[in-house]
Amino acid sequence: MLDNLLAVIREENLSEQLYHSLVGLEIEEQRIDQHGRLSRRPHPSQLGSRTFHPYFQTDFTESQLEVITDPNPNIGGTLDQLDTFQTVVYRSLEGDDRIWPLSMPPVMDETDKQFLVDHFDRPAIRPYREYLIKKYGLQHGCVTGVHVNYSLPDPVIHRLYSHYTEEFSSIVSFKNALYFRITQNFVRYQWLLTYLFGASPIAEKGFFDPLPEDLQRPVRSIRNSRYGFVNFPQEQVTYTSLTAHLTQLQDRIDEGTYFSAHEFYGPVRMKGQANAHDFLTGGIQYLELRDFDNTPFTPNGVSRHAMYFLKIFMLYLLTQPAPTDPATELIAARAKNQAVALEEPTQPTQYQAEGEQIFHEMREMAKALHTHAEQWDIIDDLEEVLMHPELTPAAKMLDHVEDGSLMKFGQAVGRKWYHDRIKAKTLLPQLQQLSDHAQRFVMTALQDGVRFYQVRDENGDDLLMFTFDGVTQVLEDRDTRVTDADARLRQLFPDLPALPAPLHY
Repeated sequence: MLDNLLAVIREENLSEQLYHSLVGLEIEEQRIDQHGRLSRRPHPSQLGSRTFHPYFQTDFTESQLEVITDPNPNIGGTLDQLDTFQTVVYRSLEGDDRIWPLSMPPVMDETDKQFLVDHFDRPAIRPYREYLIKKYGLQHGCVTGVHVNYSLPDPVIHRLYSHYTEEFSSIVSFKNALYFRITQNFVRYQWLLTYLFGASPIAEKGFFDPLPEDLQRPVRSIRNSRYGFVNFPQEQVTYTSLTAHLTQLQDRIDEGTYFSAHEFYGPVRMKGQANAHDFLTGGIQYLELRDFDNTPFTPNGVSRHAMYFLKIFMLYLLTQPAPTDPATELIAARAKNQAVALEEPTQPTQYQAEGEQIFHEMREMAKALHTHAEQWDIIDDLEEVLMHPELTPAAKMLDHVEDGSLMKFGQAVGRKWYHDRIKAKTLLPQLQQLSDHAQRFVMTALQDGVRFYQVRDENGDDLLMFTFDGVTQVLEDRDTRVTDADARLRQLFPDLPALPAPLHY
């Protein structure tokens, strides 16, 4: 199935378009107070209503922000938008709140835990949250990470399909086969991403009671191990085939093992349909990749290197054959990822030789597709990390452990990130070409939940496009010179909900 795909991509000259597949990010992050404990302040009142907000949400706790970017074909564009959103978050924080930079949460005592249980202001998902607390425990839901949404360009899928019409009866079945090949190979090689980007080596005191024997020493990634943000071993879902995956997922829901599809915590989720079996007729629209820990070494919480590497890595997963014996190979792959997640961070991985082979195959693919120098550079950079485990995030974090804790490090990083943002000369540094009043207008729009895009007219001049609920308004810089940006936005978008009344705990 899908034989000679690499040759077809080369023949159709599609590598550039595939490299620019759409990527969007969902960054989960905790708010903390001046003492490094999870914040007891409500969700920032300036960040609009979570009933509809496209960019700023909360997750399992009121203190857990979720920052969501639009999909973008360019990693640079995705990261620039993320930087702008993070700046809006920092400028909307209240009191002494800061952002915790690590996936594993800070120290929580019993009063912290009880506060989190008692204070949750999203009634619609309260039953689901209470179910999760009862099943997995409160701490489980406080672990954060980075989810990457990935989609192939539809024009590319159609051009590739023209070579496989005898093998697939419809474009939907072909598209599903492409996405599921990526999915299976992602599971197969997840261990490499866990090695390269794992960044949760220890848990703070009290997170585990008792501390598992495997975690008596630092590891590469607690979050991606059996002790992290995963389903119970007996409740996982197979990736042996698309039909088997969807059937088992639906069975888990129907029998009450899962509350809903949201409870499936596998390394890849298929997205774009309301129900599991709808994927067979409506098709997979995109994949949600769930492997990445938050990194404390870049202020947006996600590694630029990781995202650039992911682009070329996804191309590799697409062009590699699917496993010939998926039942055996994928079970072994899940075990391999577990083993790597629990390795000592400063030591070479036990699968280094296999990693070297993967990088060799990536180079062969890059050569066949005549990829750019920047793509070669990222392969070189990450192969260096493979050969030198001390360069991995988990290993570098060990330099900051004091008395078995990363509390001082996490607080110091959080303070630095906050002050760097707040003291920046420009309100929104990624939009510094805009005037001060235009930046202020954009920031207010983003806080309110209005989508913003920067476009250019036929003369190359900047235009500002704002969208809410199907209505689009295009403004010039002079149109943003207003005293009250929020009032002007509500004139432009009369259906924009009012900001929620501030809560007080």
